[in-house]
Amino acid sequence: MAYDFDLFVIGAGSGGVRAARFAAGFGAKVAVAESRYLGGTCVNVGCVPKKLLVYGAHVADELEQAAGFGWTLEEGHFDWGTLIANKNREIERLNGIYRNLLVNSGVTLLQGHARLTGANEVEVEGQRYTAEHILIATGGWPQVPDIPGKELAITSNEALYLKDLPRRVLVVGGGYIAVEFAGIFQGLGSATTLLYRGDLFLRGFDGSVRTHLKEELEKRGLDLQFNADIQRIDKLEDGSLKATLKDGRELVTDCVFYATGRRPMLDNLGLENTGVELDTRGYIRVDQQYQTTAPSILAIGDVIGRVQLTPVALAEGMAVARRLFKPEQYRPVDYQNIPTAVFSQPPIGTVGLTEEQALEAGHKVQVFESRFRAMKLTLTDIQEKTLMKLVVDAETDKVLGCHMVGPDAGEIIQGLGIALKAGATKQQFDETIGVHPTAAEEFVTMRTATR
Repeated sequence: MAYDFDLFVIGAGSGGVRAARFAAGFGAKVAVAESRYLGGTCVNVGCVPKKLLVYGAHVADELEQAAGFGWTLEEGHFDWGTLIANKNREIERLNGIYRNLLVNSGVTLLQGHARLTGANEVEVEGQRYTAEHILIATGGWPQVPDIPGKELAITSNEALYLKDLPRRVLVVGGGYIAVEFAGIFQGLGSATTLLYRGDLFLRGFDGSVRTHLKEELEKRGLDLQFNADIQRIDKLEDGSLKATLKDGRELVTDCVFYATGRRPMLDNLGLENTGVELDTRGYIRVDQQYQTTAPSILAIGDVIGRVQLTPVALAEGMAVARRLFKPEQYRPVDYQNIPTAVFSQPPIGTVGLTEEQALEAGHKVQVFESRFRAMKLTLTDIQEKTLMKLVVDAETDKVLGCHMVGPDAGEIIQGLGIALKAGATKQQFDETIGVHPTAAEEFVTMRTATR
């Protein structure tokens, strides 16, 4: 059968665009359908705008430290509207870049909602197209628990477009998005409370990292409330919001921001017209080659619920393009030792196993930890400390995990990700000459195991 396209991609986010571009580069006839914005969550309402706001919040730290270096500054004034306008302009620029990447690659770009009408057929704005392969890359969407007043809350989608900076913000959640936005709001001047139903945020991260970040956030004055959850939200006469907690307490705020998880974006996708099945968590079920239970349909990225990170979606998109249209270059995605950053304040960088994971996997573990006040702060009154940690297999000397909380953690951990992927040992870390004076050199100068 002759098809309109060799590959039809639904969703122009990071993974979908990568798959489409490279498939077209390999000679395939490719179409991409997108109903919202080019670049997906990361470019529009995720990593990129969030990081720009993190930079903005971090300026407050630089101003505070300036006096120690001899600078006398006038009292600063922050304008939320200017930051958001500049952010929006950058996002529009990136949207244009994504458009050019697709069009210049020879991809047919269809702006509209795509719905599956069969195993090899897609409908966009009333027009039907056939394809030998269909790739679902529709990503995820934030969700708010079904409580009275949920419509009064916002998510990361709306937070990035608020007209004004709220005077008081209540952030609900214990994952990296909650921690990051709590730091953004507080750094930009909002009185911020972080509410989490568990004992300690960032479940799944190394225990030392979680505890250290908690201590540093408390030093900064962030109000952390654990083992707490909202029962209902009400709007008061003055326009403020009252959050009634399950323990009976009431918190009055100007903004309730929920970061309590994301769901796969499957709305009106037409999966019922195909043989595509979902797993027990509601994500699209795929095999190791991203093929769904309908052989002609594949899925990648957040919609399959594996590792929900932009670089992972990019790698999955590349793997699909190569397997289908350039099999001699195909390499499976390696999900081990994926470097990760949390742009909290201070930020986290981590790669490899946590201490808890290493022990659970049966390793005999040596732990090397260092906590120190960064050189940059020695001329100031700021008492923030950096944490660096190595988890080592005591029998093989292989470094199993590297973890950091402190300035530039994400930048530093990228290089260590290469070391771990190459199977570096603690001896090789020890024999590497450090760059002095830097914080990063601490990773190659920790000689004595702390436990």
